Amino acid sequence: MDVEQPSRVGALLRDWRRRRRFSQLDLALLADTSARHLSCVETGRARPSRTMLLRLSAALDIPLRERNTLLLAADYAPAYRESSLDDQYMASVRSALDTMLTAHEPYPAVVVDRCWNVLTGNRAMAVLMDGIPPHLLEPQPNVFRLALHPEGLASRLSNLGEVRGLFLERLLRQVNATGDAELRALYEEVSQYPVLADQEQAGADAPASRPSPPSPIQVPLRIRTPQGELSMFSTMATFGAPADVTLSELAIELFYPLDEFTTKALRELAGTTNQGS
Repeated sequence: MDVEQPSRVGALLRDWRRRRRFSQLDLALLADTSARHLSCVETGRARPSRTMLLRLSAALDIPLRERNTLLLAADYAPAYRESSLDDQYMASVRSALDTMLTAHEPYPAVVVDRCWNVLTGNRAMAVLMDGIPPHLLEPQPNVFRLALHPEGLASRLSNLGEVRGLFLERLLRQVNATGDAELRALYEEVSQYPVLADQEQAGADAPASRPSPPSPIQVPLRIRTPQGELSMFSTMATFGAPADVTLSELAIELFYPLDEFTTKALRELAGTTNQGS
């Protein structure tokens, strides 16, 4: 038997098990197998079946993209299709996304992929994208670059320090949970962005212009705009039980106003946009 492929898949499984902080016994119980068999798989002394790999992947909550990687490492065909969002196969998904984005107006909403690249957004996103330079929009906008780059939204955030800390913590947690090389490269890039002195001073001075009321949200987005300081928070939505890699990696970030001033300002901005169009 050729043990090179099982050894590779075994090493991948061991990496995922350690990332999830499971012992071999923990994982064996979850996947309905024995710790002895799992040990043999990890060391390359046994070749796991396709069914066993899928059970182990589910128990470890491995992303669909990486489940396919495990199967390929064991010389099995991928189990999950990876489609383009533009495919006819994904028409119902595109329709659902359009419905969600439009229904959420006048509040901003955006669709992102696994690396937080912006795929589409609604018209209300203009309040967040205003003044963003072209080099941050090409070839594709990225949420973390838009938010943390000194020439991006960071220049208009009244609480940049808090937002920066929260965003970097969130991204690092995702890197550690997934082991995704692209996400790690993104973290290494955005964590090195400088915070300019005038941005720090603007953030320090901002509360005097409009004191922040008590909030149930620990770190809202507090954005300086021509209409005044807007305060927003966001929630994330994903598709349930995806069977396609692309669909499993899509997320919709929905922004909501945190106070009446922001609610009124966003509605007024939407009215002005609608009149102009």
